[in-house]
Amino acid sequence: QVRVVESGGGLVQPGGSPRLSCAASGIIFSIYDVHWYRQAPGKQRELVATITNIGSTIYADSVKGRFTIFRDNANDTVNLQMNNLKPVDTAVYYCKVALGSIDRWGQGTQVTVSS
Repeated sequence: QVRVVESGGGLVQPGGSPRLSCAASGIIFSIYDVHWYRQAPGKQRELVATITNIGSTIYADSVKGRFTIFRDNANDTVNLQMNNLKPVDTAVYYCKVALGSIDRWGQGTQVTVSS
């Protein structure tokens, strides 16, 4: 069975730089595209960042220059480094792994940006 788990969320002050991690079991993680989404209260889930299985990256305009998605091959995770967080970044952040028609979601991790 495929299991996707996010970690690293929590309460962060504006301007903070937390890192989220996505780990997956039951698959060869490196061959999957990995996407980070977020969903703020009352809003639709939106795609934040993607890293493909060949290392290409894509970012939402709202996070370009502040967020970085990267693979940590030593720990077999995909991380989302978030810098200069703003209150509007408050959301539940989800990781999704995808390969062809197969995709699996994690349960999400809450990130709250507040002083």
